[in-house]
Amino acid sequence: MLPDRSFFNRLAEAARAETLPRFRSGLDVTNKLSSGFDPVTEGDRAAELAIRALIEESFPGHGILGEEHGNVGLDRDYVWVIDPIDGTRAFISGVPVWGTLIGLQKEGRAIMGMIEQPFTGERYFADQNGSIYTGPEGERRLKTRQCDALSNAILFTTSPHLFVGEEMEKYREIESQVRLFRYGCDCYAYALLAAGHIDLVIENSLKPYDVGGIIPVIEGAGGIITTWDGGRPENGGSIIAAGSRAVYEQAIAVLQR
Repeated sequence: MLPDRSFFNRLAEAARAETLPRFRSGLDVTNKLSSGFDPVTEGDRAAELAIRALIEESFPGHGILGEEHGNVGLDRDYVWVIDPIDGTRAFISGVPVWGTLIGLQKEGRAIMGMIEQPFTGERYFADQNGSIYTGPEGERRLKTRQCDALSNAILFTTSPHLFVGEEMEKYREIESQVRLFRYGCDCYAYALLAAGHIDLVIENSLKPYDVGGIIPVIEGAGGIITTWDGGRPENGGSIIAAGSRAVYEQAIAVLQR
């Protein structure tokens, strides 16, 4: 038996109970790196534990891939992919573009997912029937917009400083061609793409939990998400997501040079 939308909502509520009270609260931050900065908070850890507890209770035969508390049963047919706070830097800075990402894979392929932003009260959910938005604007089916060219596109990336060498050159070439580019939206950029507000997201160095909950939302809304070499995105890496085939093909032609 597969989970349904109501179960994903339960998971989101459990995570929300741990993250939202800690947002803009002056909480302590731990750096996971001895050199550099990779922050984690009590909210990250508590939210993932809350999600895992519900999954283990309701679907004990499923595997779990999580950012903060390790992996269990990755060889099983069904594996949950959890990022309790995607955008921890935004979270600790008080910027509401972070989110909780919850995904379910079947035999390595993302089939269900949710992007949850509790501060704005928005949820972007996807299953085999497509992608749905619920939030202050009510409830509606998600559909990407069919932008016809890079020259008319809106591009997002978390930070251009994450690109180096040839990746930086390729990203800058695409950025120079679009109508508008913006930085710093983390997972919320993919939600905006699924909702038809922007057209392109280009990133690198992503982990599986950074995309596990996002892939079904993009694909269920009619968008495209792959690695820069055109492969499946479930394992992360360098990722491109586009709302239309035209924008995807023009951008990936640059990335694959």
